[in-house]
Amino acid sequence: MSRKAVVVGAGPVGCLAAISLARRGWQVALYEGRADLRQPSVQRTAQLRSINLAISHRGLAAIEAIDPLVAQRFLQTVIPMKGRMIHHPSGTCDSQLYDRDGQCINSIDRSLLNQSLLEEASASPNIRLFFQQKVQLVDFEKKTMTVLDVPSGVPRSVEFDFCVGADGSYSVIRRQMMKVVRMDFQQEYLRDEYIEFRMPAGRDDKGAPVFPLDPDHLHIWPRHSFMFIALPNKDKSFTCTLFAPTKELDLLVDLEAFLSWFRKYFPDALELIGQDNLANDWTRNPRSPLICTKSNPYHYLDRAILLGDAAHSMVPFYGQGLNCGLEDVRVLDNILGEAQVSATTSESVNAGEVDTKLASALARYSQSRHEDLIAIGDLAMANYVEMRHSVTTPAYLFRKTVDALLYSLTSPKIIPLSSLVPLLSRVPFAEKVSGWLPLYTMVTFRPDIGYAIAKQRAERQSRILTALGWLGTGALGAAGVGVIRFVWLSFSRQLRLQK
Repeated sequence: MSRKAVVVGAGPVGCLAAISLARRGWQVALYEGRADLRQPSVQRTAQLRSINLAISHRGLAAIEAIDPLVAQRFLQTVIPMKGRMIHHPSGTCDSQLYDRDGQCINSIDRSLLNQSLLEEASASPNIRLFFQQKVQLVDFEKKTMTVLDVPSGVPRSVEFDFCVGADGSYSVIRRQMMKVVRMDFQQEYLRDEYIEFRMPAGRDDKGAPVFPLDPDHLHIWPRHSFMFIALPNKDKSFTCTLFAPTKELDLLVDLEAFLSWFRKYFPDALELIGQDNLANDWTRNPRSPLICTKSNPYHYLDRAILLGDAAHSMVPFYGQGLNCGLEDVRVLDNILGEAQVSATTSESVNAGEVDTKLASALARYSQSRHEDLIAIGDLAMANYVEMRHSVTTPAYLFRKTVDALLYSLTSPKIIPLSSLVPLLSRVPFAEKVSGWLPLYTMVTFRPDIGYAIAKQRAERQSRILTALGWLGTGALGAAGVGVIRFVWLSFSRQLRLQK
């Protein structure tokens, strides 16, 4: 008899977790507190409170490892972005490519990705979906969950063998686990908030919609302590997000103050958005907080596991929040497979006892995954400083150039995603990595490298670059003296010849 898993949270991570368990033979019940996102009425009224998703190789590898057909279908809705387009205060722009080989990250509307995964989950005979069902209480010893049916207001009890918490930063499952687990937990609100805006599509001579900006780039207006970004959509509009310190936004006490401030720092964006559209979005759209959470461990015995933002929410500045959550599912799937955890009731495990295979697998997940999750949280924070300021500095551009040169010399061949997926379907990460690899490449385009390893390699490479910089400064100084002497001798010779 198949065991029952409950997955709480029907976002992209929860859906992929449900699909993963169903493919392993579990009977899965997927619970979501909101209404079904696929309903037209919900699509019309829903307000997204998070920036557009940028899915990269890690997220794609995770989906393809679990269900290749899903990845192929939703990739038809993405827009590849090959680099950053930096918009300077002077009005000039410059392109900074993400990868020497033209590899891209992909802009996608969160709802489109979520709908695609919901469709796949609902098509599985092993998965049942329940919407407008809010979890109120979990008893992990009795393996029961109290769920409130929102329309009727009537609570009911649900039994389970295994619980997956994929219910976001304010996870109910995490709070319930903290009653029975000695869990370290940290929550931090950043000094910054974000607000979304929409840049409408332009029109050509015939009135057909066109992109108002180059759709091959993620556009950034870095302004030192704050920034504005824009990601392309399939309808040729751009989803834009302003990130700024709360204190800065608090000074914009009325609409006129905001419009004047925006016109000062982002005049070209204002022209493309339109003052009326900008004013409407500022008035209507919420100021949303940026929150980071860290927890450890992520499991409880053989009863529960936390995935995605429920375990680790991070700032969006490396575009890895979604990718990391999807990778959580792939890594857990690998570990369950390697541990040969059965989806059927075991005669050797009596009711109320612990399934040692499953408990051991979940413990291994917590132990092996924690270092990676701490690493990407730190990297995401550091990348905010890079995006809002460092990308415009000569030192950053110089280091990026040297980084790319060493990458080309030591890693001449591209490793395509298609060649990595078979490996990542079996093991969490590759055992060996060779060559000089830029940090962004490791994080974004090399899902066979864990975040912690990527961070460690990047720190080591940074120390080497710093040492090379000091050597280069000395060499340049010596060379400079030689050049001056050569120029002086040449000039003196010319004077003698003229006499």
